[in-house]
Order: sequence, then C-alpha cells, then structure tokens
Amino acid sequence: MDNDRQKMSPSYRLAVQDVEFLLQRSELRGLRFALEFQKVDLILNDWGVRSTVVVFGSARALSPEALADLEKRAAGAADRQGVERKARWLPYYEEARRFARIVSQEGGALLDGQDKRDNVIATGGGPGIMEAANRGAAEAGAPSIGFNITLPAEQEPNSYSTPELTFRFHYFAMRKMHLAMRASALAVFPGGFGTFDELFEILTLQQTMKSQPIPVVLIGREYWRRVVDFQAMVDFGVIDADELALFEVVDTAEEAWAYLKSRGLRLRGKAGS
Repeated sequence: MDNDRQKMSPSYRLAVQDVEFLLQRSELRGLRFALEFQKVDLILNDWGVRSTVVVFGSARALSPEALADLEKRAAGAADRQGVERKARWLPYYEEARRFARIVSQEGGALLDGQDKRDNVIATGGGPGIMEAANRGAAEAGAPSIGFNITLPAEQEPNSYSTPELTFRFHYFAMRKMHLAMRASALAVFPGGFGTFDELFEILTLQQTMKSQPIPVVLIGREYWRRVVDFQAMVDFGVIDADELALFEVVDTAEEAWAYLKSRGLRLRGKAGS
C-alpha cells in the first residue's frame, strides 16, 4: 500500500532533523540552551582556545574607509555636521584596532609552539569597535572570535573575525556566558546600552565574587569620566570605595595592555609581569 502520507508526516521525521519541532516548542528551550552552549564550547576547545581578552564598544564607530566614503557623499551642511560627529569615533576605532593587534602579538593567541591559545580576542562580532578589534587581531595574523546575536534588526558579522570562530546566538544569556567564561581580561571602549550591559555584568560578577578576578580596563578617559560618575556612586553609598579598584581608566592601547599585564594577565600559560 502507498505509505507516502505517513512518511511525509512531521511526526515521522527524525527529531534532530525536525527544525520546526526543535525551534518552536517552548518545552525544548532547555535543550536549545544546551545546544548553544555545547556547539561553541566544542569548537573553541578544538581550536585550543584556553582564554580570551574580551573587547566591548559601540557598533556605531566607523572605520577610516567608511568615514572617508561618508565624507565623499556629504552634500550639505547637515551632512557635514553628521560626518564631524561620526569622526569623533575614529580615534576609538583605531585604538581598539591597535589594542587587539598588541594583545594578539604578545598574549599567546599565535600559539608559537604551544598547544593552547591564550588571550584570543573575542568580541560581539558586529561592526564598529567590535570590527576594529577583530581587524587588529587579523592584522597580527591571529584568530579572533565573533559572538554574534540574532536581533530583529539583523546584525551582520564583520569581515575580520575568523570564519570558523564566528558564532551566532539566539539567547543573550548564553552569549554572555561564553563571553565571560574564558575571559582573562576585559577591555571596554565607549559605547551605548549594550556596552554598559556587558560591562556591568562583568563588574557585578567581580564584585560578588561569582567569577575569578580578571582585570577590567576602560579606554577613553574623556568619555568614561563624562558619562559615568563612579565617584558619585561611592558618595551615595551604592558601591564601596575599594570597588573602584575593580577597573582602571586609560586613554591608549599601550596603557591598556600595560595595565592588564600589571594585574597579572597570563601570557602563554605564565603569569604576566
């Protein structure tokens, strides 16, 4: 007898091949969480990634090439003012690019005879500061990670993260876990809500001792001192004065790298000096 109807039924599909079943049933959320964790974890292990240096910052910063293109297309005064505002981001883009290049050259991402990679640059995988950091690592000849997230306004991965280490998450929580779990240090450039979300997540984990202590450095004194009054938080009693030592504020890539090493960042499996 003809059994085509039975074989075409969704119930007959192998569970692992039934995308609709896997993605749309709320009861399988735990399984989807586990899969998002396991896939990334296995691939990073296959690449020997033991630790990362996570870089956060605005997705709105433009590369020098994008800024030059914008300048060419600027027609009127309003356009030129817009270009000037966006040009303020260029130094941060270049600092992030240089920082990632230094970390990748000196931190252990290149292996150099080792079987594990340390301090591999990891970003949110998108444009702006994230692109700059992945770009700096690529210029050093080192791999770098892009932890992308699926958003209603779709985020495209930048072209500089290592393709085999370019991931996409559905769940913010799992993405945050992977950003944090291998992090040996955190470098934060000026940014908006997303940057602040990630920064204060890490600071909270440090403050509450729910994770191993890691150095946190904020790059861009003018921005951070104008945008966040950390001393006021002490004055109001919502944090303790000694908790200001959880991070340092600097201006340059070189200062940031020196600070991370002074705080004991591990280099190629050895404590930094």
